[in-house]
Amino acid sequence: MSDLTRRDFLKLLKGAGALLGVSVVATPVVAYLYPPKLEEVPSEPVLVCVESELPVGEAKTVKFGRYPALVIHLPDGLKAYSAVCTHFACIVKWNKDTGEIDCPCHEGYFSPEDGRVLHGPPPAPLMPLIAEVVDGQVYVKVGGES
Repeated sequence: MSDLTRRDFLKLLKGAGALLGVSVVATPVVAYLYPPKLEEVPSEPVLVCVESELPVGEAKTVKFGRYPALVIHLPDGLKAYSAVCTHFACIVKWNKDTGEIDCPCHEGYFSPEDGRVLHGPPPAPLMPLIAEVVDGQVYVKVGGES
Protein backbone atom coordinates (compact mmCIF):
# COMPACT_ATOMS: atom_id res chain seq x y z
CA MET A 1 0.00 0.00 0.00
CA SER A 2 1.46 3.35 -1.02
CA ASP A 3 1.43 6.39 1.19
CA LEU A 4 -0.81 9.28 0.25
CA THR A 5 1.26 12.41 -0.15
CA ARG A 6 0.09 15.86 0.79
CA ARG A 7 -0.03 16.81 -2.88
CA ASP A 8 -2.16 13.75 -3.75
CA PHE A 9 -4.53 14.54 -0.89
CA LEU A 10 -4.95 18.14 -2.11
CA LYS A 11 -5.63 16.90 -5.68
CA LEU A 12 -8.25 14.52 -4.32
CA LEU A 13 -9.83 17.31 -2.28
CA LYS A 14 -9.81 19.63 -5.32
CA GLY A 15 -11.53 16.98 -7.46
CA ALA A 16 -14.18 16.35 -4.80
CA GLY A 17 -14.82 20.10 -4.53
CA ALA A 18 -15.18 20.43 -8.30
CA LEU A 19 -17.63 17.51 -8.42
CA LEU A 20 -19.67 19.04 -5.60
CA GLY A 21 -19.69 22.43 -7.35
CA VAL A 22 -20.92 20.95 -10.63
CA SER A 23 -23.71 19.05 -8.86
CA VAL A 24 -24.80 22.17 -6.93
CA VAL A 25 -25.15 24.07 -10.22
CA ALA A 26 -26.57 21.24 -12.33
CA THR A 27 -29.32 20.07 -9.95
CA PRO A 28 -31.38 23.31 -10.02
CA VAL A 29 -30.91 23.64 -13.79
CA VAL A 30 -32.26 20.14 -14.39
CA ALA A 31 -35.13 20.73 -11.93
CA TYR A 32 -36.06 23.94 -13.75
CA LEU A 33 -36.03 22.29 -17.17
CA TYR A 34 -38.07 19.30 -15.97
CA PRO A 35 -40.67 20.60 -13.47
CA PRO A 36 -42.40 18.08 -11.21
CA LYS A 37 -45.59 16.45 -12.38
CA LEU A 38 -48.54 15.56 -10.22
CA GLU A 39 -48.45 11.78 -9.93
CA GLU A 40 -50.18 9.18 -7.83
CA VAL A 41 -53.37 11.18 -7.45
CA PRO A 42 -56.41 9.57 -5.88
CA SER A 43 -59.00 8.23 -8.29
CA GLU A 44 -61.85 9.12 -5.93
CA PRO A 45 -62.73 12.61 -4.63
CA VAL A 46 -61.01 13.52 -1.34
CA LEU A 47 -63.01 15.04 1.52
CA VAL A 48 -61.52 18.39 2.52
CA CYS A 49 -63.86 19.68 5.21
CA VAL A 50 -67.41 20.79 5.92
CA GLU A 51 -68.22 23.88 3.84
CA SER A 52 -68.91 25.99 6.95
CA GLU A 53 -65.33 25.35 8.18
CA LEU A 54 -63.86 27.19 5.18
CA PRO A 55 -65.11 30.80 5.20
CA VAL A 56 -64.60 33.16 2.25
CA GLY A 57 -61.00 34.37 2.08
CA GLU A 58 -59.60 31.31 3.82
CA ALA A 59 -57.78 28.28 2.44
CA LYS A 60 -56.89 24.79 3.50
CA THR A 61 -54.01 22.53 2.47
CA VAL A 62 -55.00 18.86 2.44
CA LYS A 63 -53.38 15.55 1.69
CA PHE A 64 -54.15 14.57 -1.90
CA GLY A 65 -52.38 11.38 -2.83
CA ARG A 66 -48.62 11.82 -2.86
CA TYR A 67 -48.82 15.63 -3.03
CA PRO A 68 -51.01 18.11 -1.13
CA ALA A 69 -53.81 20.17 -2.60
CA LEU A 70 -54.71 23.77 -1.78
CA VAL A 71 -58.42 24.67 -1.56
CA ILE A 72 -59.29 28.39 -1.46
CA HIS A 73 -62.73 29.84 -0.79
CA LEU A 74 -62.89 32.96 -2.97
CA PRO A 75 -65.88 35.32 -3.16
CA ASP A 76 -66.89 33.69 -6.46
CA GLY A 77 -66.58 30.12 -5.15
CA LEU A 78 -64.10 27.38 -4.35
CA LYS A 79 -60.84 26.94 -6.25
CA ALA A 80 -58.43 24.04 -5.87
CA TYR A 81 -54.89 23.47 -7.12
CA SER A 82 -52.01 21.15 -6.59
CA ALA A 83 -50.04 22.76 -3.76
CA VAL A 84 -46.76 21.86 -5.47
CA CYS A 85 -44.90 24.80 -7.02
CA THR A 86 -43.89 24.20 -10.63
CA HIS A 87 -40.47 25.71 -9.99
CA PHE A 88 -38.74 23.41 -7.47
CA ALA A 89 -41.69 21.47 -5.98
CA CYS A 90 -41.97 23.56 -2.81
CA ILE A 91 -45.37 23.60 -1.13
CA VAL A 92 -47.27 26.80 -1.88
CA LYS A 93 -49.32 28.70 0.70
CA TRP A 94 -52.37 30.94 0.53
CA ASN A 95 -51.59 34.53 1.55
CA LYS A 96 -54.91 36.10 2.45
CA ASP A 97 -53.29 39.52 3.03
CA THR A 98 -52.10 39.80 -0.60
CA GLY A 99 -54.79 37.58 -2.11
CA GLU A 100 -52.13 35.47 -3.86
CA ILE A 101 -50.77 31.97 -3.65
CA ASP A 102 -47.13 32.26 -2.55
CA CYS A 103 -44.20 29.90 -2.96
CA PRO A 104 -41.94 30.61 0.03
CA CYS A 105 -38.82 29.03 -1.51
CA HIS A 106 -38.01 31.33 -4.42
CA GLU A 107 -40.65 34.07 -4.38
CA GLY A 108 -43.05 32.64 -6.91
CA TYR A 109 -46.60 34.01 -6.90
CA PHE A 110 -49.73 32.52 -8.45
CA SER A 111 -53.23 33.83 -9.16
CA PRO A 112 -55.97 32.27 -7.01
CA GLU A 113 -58.48 32.65 -9.86
CA ASP A 114 -56.72 30.44 -12.40
CA GLY A 115 -53.37 29.34 -10.91
CA ARG A 116 -51.30 31.26 -13.48
CA VAL A 117 -47.87 32.63 -12.57
CA LEU A 118 -48.15 36.29 -11.55
CA HIS A 119 -44.39 36.80 -11.12
CA GLY A 120 -41.29 34.94 -10.07
CA PRO A 121 -39.41 31.95 -11.46
CA PRO A 122 -42.09 29.21 -11.77
CA PRO A 123 -42.20 28.08 -15.43
CA ALA A 124 -45.85 26.96 -15.45
CA PRO A 125 -49.15 27.55 -13.64
CA LEU A 126 -50.35 25.38 -10.77
CA MET A 127 -52.25 22.27 -11.79
CA PRO A 128 -55.98 22.94 -11.40
CA LEU A 129 -58.17 20.53 -9.47
CA ILE A 130 -61.93 20.48 -9.04
CA ALA A 131 -63.42 21.57 -5.72
CA GLU A 132 -67.10 20.83 -5.27
CA VAL A 133 -69.63 20.84 -2.47
CA VAL A 134 -71.79 17.77 -2.00
CA ASP A 135 -74.29 17.78 0.88
CA GLY A 136 -72.37 20.57 2.63
CA GLN A 137 -69.00 18.78 2.39
CA VAL A 138 -66.10 20.03 0.27
CA TYR A 139 -64.41 17.47 -1.99
CA VAL A 140 -61.39 17.78 -4.29
CA LYS A 141 -60.78 15.66 -7.36
CA VAL A 142 -58.69 15.64 -10.50
CA GLY A 143 -60.31 17.10 -13.54
CA GLY A 144 -60.29 20.07 -15.87
CA GLU A 145 -60.68 23.64 -14.76
CA SER A 146 -61.59 24.21 -11.14
